Amino acid sequence: MRFDIIIVGSGGAGLSAALTAKSIGLKVAVLSKSYPTRSQTSMAQGGINAVIYPDDDSVQKHIEDTIKSSQGLADPSIVEYVCKKAPDAIRWLDSIGTPFSRNGERIAQRKLGGAANPRACYAQDYTGLKILQTLFDQCIKEDIAFLNEKYLLNIITKDNTAYGVTALDMRTGEVEAYFAKAVILATGGYSRIYWGFSTNSTHATADGIAAAMRAGAKISDLEFVQFHPTALKKSSILISEAARGAGGKLINQKGEHFVDELATRDEVARAIHAQIESGNDVFLDITHLGEKFIDQNLPQERKLAILYEGVDPVKEPIPVKPAAHYTMGGIDVNRKMQTNIKGLYAAGECANAKLHGANRLGGNSLLEIIVLGKEAALNAAEYSKNITHIETQKPETLENDANFIKAVYNGFTNQIDFYEKREFLGKIFYANAGVVREEMRLKGVLSAVRQIQREIPFMGIKDKSKIYNTNLIDFIEFGNMLEISEALLVSAISRNESRGAHFRSDFPKKDDEKYLAHTIVWKEDGVLCADFERIKAQNTDELIKNSDNESDFFYKDESDPFRDNCCEDID
Repeated sequence: MRFDIIIVGSGGAGLSAALTAKSIGLKVAVLSKSYPTRSQTSMAQGGINAVIYPDDDSVQKHIEDTIKSSQGLADPSIVEYVCKKAPDAIRWLDSIGTPFSRNGERIAQRKLGGAANPRACYAQDYTGLKILQTLFDQCIKEDIAFLNEKYLLNIITKDNTAYGVTALDMRTGEVEAYFAKAVILATGGYSRIYWGFSTNSTHATADGIAAAMRAGAKISDLEFVQFHPTALKKSSILISEAARGAGGKLINQKGEHFVDELATRDEVARAIHAQIESGNDVFLDITHLGEKFIDQNLPQERKLAILYEGVDPVKEPIPVKPAAHYTMGGIDVNRKMQTNIKGLYAAGECANAKLHGANRLGGNSLLEIIVLGKEAALNAAEYSKNITHIETQKPETLENDANFIKAVYNGFTNQIDFYEKREFLGKIFYANAGVVREEMRLKGVLSAVRQIQREIPFMGIKDKSKIYNTNLIDFIEFGNMLEISEALLVSAISRNESRGAHFRSDFPKKDDEKYLAHTIVWKEDGVLCADFERIKAQNTDELIKNSDNESDFFYKDESDPFRDNCCEDID
């Protein structure tokens, strides 16, 4: 099948890209291993940042908060662009029906960690879900083609140019090829490496990032994994930062308050980790907010705590722990969201657009998927204008992938249970490559990962059917997780400092002289390579002052209503 643009992934970034590409008349398809309403975006709760009432806040403060949280690794021009586009993003989402909570006529906003002011627009504590449902409704109205239950295998490339993807049809077990002038990856992050210790859905297994790396794309900053401070103790299910933004308190079993709840997530997560390591239990207390407030503003948090922890937060504090929540690293893209492979773009959590740097602010991820999802589509569309021919000959990638699937069915043995290895991987990652890290422990995990990689041919699958073979999908996902696990560990071992979400107990201070840089990993002939890409040292004021480079990099089209009159009411 042939399209102008194929978008892989049906979360917020993918759907934003699809609507944008469709609006300018392109033939677009969204390919996904699941259905849009099951994507990770549905699990985002707290809010989406935007300065929409300038009498209460300023875009400048939003920029400064984002750059400060990034610990020097954000691209200031990206930060400025996204923050300035944020009000337009909210107006657009509101105009297409997103049911934001309101205070009278005004969209309600709450303060999340690391923010100077309340600027997170929200829909109770279902913000991501409501945005996703609204975007999906619009896609249905626009008759956008959805290729659901198609599992991405690889990117089809020739001469360092992408022109399609291969995918496993989960319904039939057949390997298929889809061709396009441009490909946009919007496949989400990789925090499910921490299996059993992640707030993310089971789909966050790095499929797009691993496929991009195999195709020759560079991957950056994988060591920066954000641990959300408040996940349920037993299940690792997220309890939104909205609960702390509303006035929730973090206490230990003695009732002692030990941290500023609205500090950046890395700081709060480390404080909770330290309490747990010292033998204390940690609780999030929102009892003082009252039942009426909780049911109106935090209904999901109450339901989750009752269902999974057996605790009613109206009556008693919620037991919590940090859990892997968001991955700042990903496919390295430039300011046009393009990879180092022509025709291959990426947006959302699978991409590293240098918006978050070493630590993401709560509320900026939903903003990223809207603004930069659109940006990826517009630049992919501009690129595709010059492509007059779509290659449709049977690619070598298709044959190789079909042969791999046959080998899994017929050649791999079942001597080792890969599900047990997946659980083991999650445990050792959480314990040794989690909130706090140290060189020898990281190297121990890397050794274990490489041993598991060698054992892959002895794992295989037990289910030999072709139709909806989830055993096969789980196995391929596990392989992707191993690839990215190795790259993450190599990056974390290389960065001998503490910066943002990457905290090294053996190097507890930030070292700008050596490590004000992005870690870059890639593969050459199947071998993992790594290096650092230095950044010019500047303080925050200089970054803000020198960040106005938008005209040199970002797509311009005065006909796009999303881009018109940027921030006209707040300049």
